[in-house]
Amino acid sequence: MFRFGIRHVFLAPLLVVLGGIVAYPLLYSLWLSITNFNILRQSQTRFVGLDQYLGLPANETYVAALVNTLVFVGLAVAFELLLGLALALALQQVLPRRGRNVLRSFLLTPMFVTPIAVGLMFRFLLNQQLGLIPALLAQVGVRIDFFGSQLALFSIVGIDVWQWTPFMLLLMLAGLESLPTQPFEAAKVDGAGTWFTFANVTLPLMRPVIAVAVLIRGLDAFKVFEYVFAITRGGPGTATETLQYEVYRTGFTFFRLGEAAAMAFVLVAIVLVLIVPLYRRVGER
Repeated sequence: MFRFGIRHVFLAPLLVVLGGIVAYPLLYSLWLSITNFNILRQSQTRFVGLDQYLGLPANETYVAALVNTLVFVGLAVAFELLLGLALALALQQVLPRRGRNVLRSFLLTPMFVTPIAVGLMFRFLLNQQLGLIPALLAQVGVRIDFFGSQLALFSIVGIDVWQWTPFMLLLMLAGLESLPTQPFEAAKVDGAGTWFTFANVTLPLMRPVIAVAVLIRGLDAFKVFEYVFAITRGGPGTATETLQYEVYRTGFTFFRLGEAAAMAFVLVAIVLVLIVPLYRRVGER
């Protein structure tokens, strides 16, 4: 049975503030999603129920943004996990702890740059006319339009991998350093090779760490917006359109805030469907 005490009196102002900051915008957005609210035609606002939700599958731009977002999240998280784990294994096996810490600090640098600044940086580095990287590739006869073709989405993935692989490296290295030594010593005594030890000892012990890393990065990757906004604005065509950018464009370019709110709640539902099973599995572990 709940017992009211003095500590609850001191917590009450904080709970009221948090409720105002979190609950009110959430409930207001939910109300917007079941109306046809438009900033330019507020007097014509009316209740439409689930019509905007049911109409999203017929919205070709939204469907393209959904597919692009899922492809982006899958590729980015997979590459970051593989590279982060490979780099962590290399650092653990090759460098002493002091050198490992110095190099780790250097490799973490991209994480501290804001995504919008990273997007602008690569917008110039990969520019077909003025970019340094296309100019260097042209010297060896390779001409690639990173943002003007179907490679645009993969270029965005590459930028995300460049910035957030250090995060995976940090988690993987921490996980490797926390593993017990007894299983590895037993495998060495039994004559197990490097790959056998990695597949049958290291990976099973690292599964909880890998699951947490994928969970955190997956949640963050679904929010990709800055790279698209700074570089391609969803182009060419809808090649780099993402759900977050489509919500922004619908709400703040076309001023259809009701439809944008419905898109945002569908995104929340998709994330929950994909992430909650993984979260439960992590909790069981």
